[in-house]
Amino acid sequence: MKKYNLGFISDKDIYKHVKETVQRYSVTIDLKEFNKNIVDPIKLTFDAKVYGRTMEDVVASECMRQMDKSNNNHIGYFHQNLFRYAGGGWSVPREGFDVVNEEKHIFVEMKNKHNTMNSAAAQKTYMKMQNKIIRDSKATCMLVEVIATHSQNKTWIATVDKEQFNNEHIRRVSIDKFYEIVFDDPMAFVKLCKALPIILDDVIKELGSTTNQNTVFFELANISPDIMKSLYLLAFKTYEGFDNF
Repeated sequence: MKKYNLGFISDKDIYKHVKETVQRYSVTIDLKEFNKNIVDPIKLTFDAKVYGRTMEDVVASECMRQMDKSNNNHIGYFHQNLFRYAGGGWSVPREGFDVVNEEKHIFVEMKNKHNTMNSAAAQKTYMKMQNKIIRDSKATCMLVEVIATHSQNKTWIATVDKEQFNNEHIRRVSIDKFYEIVFDDPMAFVKLCKALPIILDDVIKELGSTTNQNTVFFELANISPDIMKSLYLLAFKTYEGFDNF
């Protein structure tokens, strides 16, 4: 086992965690997955014509967009589940808050980016935290953002039903400050970022190369040799007139 020398997590555990995340990563897509939410052929037609691209290019981009969306969820898994290895009372429950420490009465919701919550979702999260601190007078609730606007650990000032709320026990915390809280090391997060490319190289070397497997074009061709026609039939096959499109 190579030495990564992070200090706050063992070499074995960080390697295992990175490997589990890589194994979850989406590198395959078929027509069923591609059309799970029914791809909009009119949108793809506009994309092709307006940007001067072939339909093949547009479909390939849509395939990558869908895989990327799935992989964002896996990165969320990486950030959240690393704290399974933190010790000191930290845990990752199956439901409720994303990360908790019952001993220290800390309850965390994690988000990858500061702008991923709309107003309704932010209000719901804040109200969940309000409810927690009402039920547990020792509780501190944190909205931890991996990509925050800046490094911070501050009171979360939120607007709920047009009324502004702030409570020092409900906080907005960037991931570097949260690592410092958990691991008592202000440099813990930057250490992980520096080591991550090396760990990934080692994991991929063990697992072998991850080649994208995309059968979408092959399956579309089975509907019609014309990709654009296939996309329209896929979305509108039960609509009037599309039996002779």
